[in-house]
Amino acid sequence: MSENKETNTPGMQGNDKRRNKNLIPKPQGKPNIQLYVIVGLFLFVLVITLFSKSTSTIEIRQKRFDEMFLAQDVKDVILVNNQFVEITLKDEAKNNEKYRQELQDKIPFSYQKGPHYKFLISSPENFDRHFTELEKRLPESERIGYRVEQRSDFSAIFLQWGFLFLILFGFWYMMRRMATGGGGGQIFNIGKSRAALFDAESKVKVTFSDVAGLEEAKEEIKEIVDFLKNPGKFTKLGGKIPKGALLIGPPGTGKTLLAKAVAGEANVPFFSLSGSDFVEMFVGVGAARVRDLFKQAKEKAPCIIFIDEIDAIGRSRGRGSMPGANDERENTLNSLLVEMDGFATDSGVIILAATNRPDVLDTALLRPGRFDRQISIDKPDIAGRDAIFKVHLKPLTLGQDVDSKKLAAQTPGFAGAEIANVCNEAALIAARKDKAVIEMQDFNDAIDRVIGGLEKKNKIISQDEKNIVAYHEAGHAVAGWFLEHTDPLVKVSIVPRGVAALGYAQYLPKEQFLYQTDQLIDEMCMTLGGRAAEELMFEKISTGALSDLERVTKMAYSIVAVYGMNERIGNVSFYDSKQSEYNFTKPYSESTAQAIDEEVRKLIDEAYLRVKGLLQLRRNELEIIAKELLKKEVIFQSDLEQLIGKRPFDKQTAYQAYTDKDKVNGQAVVVENKAEENKQEDHAIDATPEPNKEV
Repeated sequence: MSENKETNTPGMQGNDKRRNKNLIPKPQGKPNIQLYVIVGLFLFVLVITLFSKSTSTIEIRQKRFDEMFLAQDVKDVILVNNQFVEITLKDEAKNNEKYRQELQDKIPFSYQKGPHYKFLISSPENFDRHFTELEKRLPESERIGYRVEQRSDFSAIFLQWGFLFLILFGFWYMMRRMATGGGGGQIFNIGKSRAALFDAESKVKVTFSDVAGLEEAKEEIKEIVDFLKNPGKFTKLGGKIPKGALLIGPPGTGKTLLAKAVAGEANVPFFSLSGSDFVEMFVGVGAARVRDLFKQAKEKAPCIIFIDEIDAIGRSRGRGSMPGANDERENTLNSLLVEMDGFATDSGVIILAATNRPDVLDTALLRPGRFDRQISIDKPDIAGRDAIFKVHLKPLTLGQDVDSKKLAAQTPGFAGAEIANVCNEAALIAARKDKAVIEMQDFNDAIDRVIGGLEKKNKIISQDEKNIVAYHEAGHAVAGWFLEHTDPLVKVSIVPRGVAALGYAQYLPKEQFLYQTDQLIDEMCMTLGGRAAEELMFEKISTGALSDLERVTKMAYSIVAVYGMNERIGNVSFYDSKQSEYNFTKPYSESTAQAIDEEVRKLIDEAYLRVKGLLQLRRNELEIIAKELLKKEVIFQSDLEQLIGKRPFDKQTAYQAYTDKDKVNGQAVVVENKAEENKQEDHAIDATPEPNKEV
């Protein structure tokens, strides 16, 4: 079920206490020393800069000094470090218009005190000779002489070298952050493992009782936990502990949650990290982290290592790499392969890994001896969804009409994470309406929100467009109502939702794994019902059938080229289960490609003519439903039965079949055929044609 259940589902044991703890204000954290160091360094540089400006002088040429000296405006002359001469003006001179404005503009801080000017000299001997000649031109009483000083200018040294120190400090700080992911440590631990360790002191609270809908996977995982708790039960018969288990399944089905349950159940140290934690910009870091991880694990053996999203480092070697290039990811994978089952491998370390891309993993990683078990975690069937709903409904305040079985039947193809989202959305919707309890209608609105997107009641639509949408959706409804093998209708809506959907029809698929040709043809006819209704009623077609046409085209190509259901093409399949990344050639000739295209077009044309004839025959029912949609905007299955009578086919829904089994056996029975439940499609009216829009 949901991988983030422990945050979205506060219905676990002891969760009320944790929820109350969240309301208690956390104590104030420790001061950020690094921030204080950076701010202090900045202020220090600012003070030094201001100090250097406050003692600055105006640089002039020696000729101007001669004019000042002969005008008897100079009070003091100092030769500094035999490099330059500083000049301080007399009080009456610095207040003279000749100097005052210049001094106030350029050296406002040292305007009163001085020195005011300076100039560079070529050599002390030349300056001494020149100064002596200048003094001879003044009366003997006005001769002031000059002084010689040796200084160490700290501000100048800092301004010269401080920038270099700042660069070195910044580089050190960046390396320190990269080495530890943002806090603590030194640059030399960049090759250390980033795995989070869970042991007796920091035990995970999730257990197997918190995981619903994954019974088969739990049984496989429980054996590993049982082996760690009671190894003698298995070793006395000669069995060995599995070295690793790979959890495979679509996103949101509960792979990470199951690993958390293992961490909560096993009384051994548990290392948890992601595949991306091994990836680094420096060569050799990933392999070093792998070695360090297994070094820590062997010290704490027996223990479990969990690597989430292992495809980040476990992709097939040689795929996509440049010739002669050093692929850091491949080095990391090689190190992982050796550590899992190399020449000097120690026992006692079990590897759990999770991925939703098993097709890209390296074959050496998947072989027995490294991952002895591959545990498939599929999307739950109706019984599994019922169990997941019960877990997520436990902490909610529910109305009397809420039934987990009905909710499970209305959400085919939903993973655990999506079910958790539906429950949360229902609670938010009920709270928005100021309700005391969450009713079934709130869950229906939440399901619509998850499937179709946000409802946009205020979207401006012209009356002509609204009529097109109404007849389009009525076409889907009538076609599905009078075709035998289509799924039962749940509701039809012309309320805009999502980015471009102006309406949709929702159906309730059966828990079904195999489909026959007549079932697929009926599905195609029902999908084309919207376009056929537009042409029949308005003698024009619109861009609103984009998603319908996309789905029909994919279905027709599957019938002809994948499932071998076409007489002309025969019992051949051009489906590539490996899905090669660089497959630039078709596995058939140009003549076969032309035959496939012709058969697909023939199949779609026949389905379109068939549904168009059906709607022509049921034109009266089509108009009744369209007018009701324009009036109410949303109609349900009960409304259709009142408007056009009951459906002429006696067919059990998934909910009815599930509840019947429940009544017969006295308990919920798992449906045997795990449905491939991505059939639920909302036949959306699209406001704008998008060629690459997903189904």
